[in-house]
Amino acid sequence: MPKRFVVAASEFPDLPRFPVGFELAEALTVASQQLHETPTPHNTLRTAVRLAVHIMPGAEHAGISEIERGNKFRTLAWTDDVVRSAEARHGGREPHGHWEQLWHSPVARITDSEADDGWDVLSALGLRSALSLRLRADRRRLTVLTAYARKPGAFDEDATRIGRLFTAHVSIALDSATVREQLTEAMHTRDLIGQATGILMERQGIDAAAAFESLVRASQRENVKLRDLARKIVSAHNST
Repeated sequence: MPKRFVVAASEFPDLPRFPVGFELAEALTVASQQLHETPTPHNTLRTAVRLAVHIMPGAEHAGISEIERGNKFRTLAWTDDVVRSAEARHGGREPHGHWEQLWHSPVARITDSEADDGWDVLSALGLRSALSLRLRADRRRLTVLTAYARKPGAFDEDATRIGRLFTAHVSIALDSATVREQLTEAMHTRDLIGQATGILMERQGIDAAAAFESLVRASQRENVKLRDLARKIVSAHNST
């Protein structure tokens, strides 16, 4: 299961709030730098929700959620307990049409939760407006950033355009962090398999090709991933 985060909406002193014109370009540049400095996808998501409340006009709270077909819903990062409560209460429920729109459109808005049917969860928490923006999408799941506000009609067309610019930066940074993490994992896996192969060579008096083949056969026989089996062999060897 993906890691989850509780993130305080801390201040970014060099980031103008509700920027326009050149200030918007400057704010997006600073935001992009902040996002690309994150070492993992999880940290990228955490940074993104913090930045969203400063970049997006009207935003007071923000969360990033993953929505899977089959009505599965989980929140991956949030700015505060208000968002956590709002999105957690939708977990396991049939997704509202608001989120269903995001399978076909990059944007979905709630103008007033007290006037729109089905949004009693938000209105009970004092959240009247929401703007959801698609970060990632494939056939099975969506990753969505949602900004919330306590007043109705908080997110107009300008807020939506700025939000889409911001989420474009988030998506690029998230892809970059994912690639870095995958490369790091691949290198770590390669090293583990190399160590395990060396241990088998020493134990069984065989060459590298035979040791690797033995490792693969054991992985298939025990229905264990090759990297996990290699880690087990290395750990057992180091503990002796």
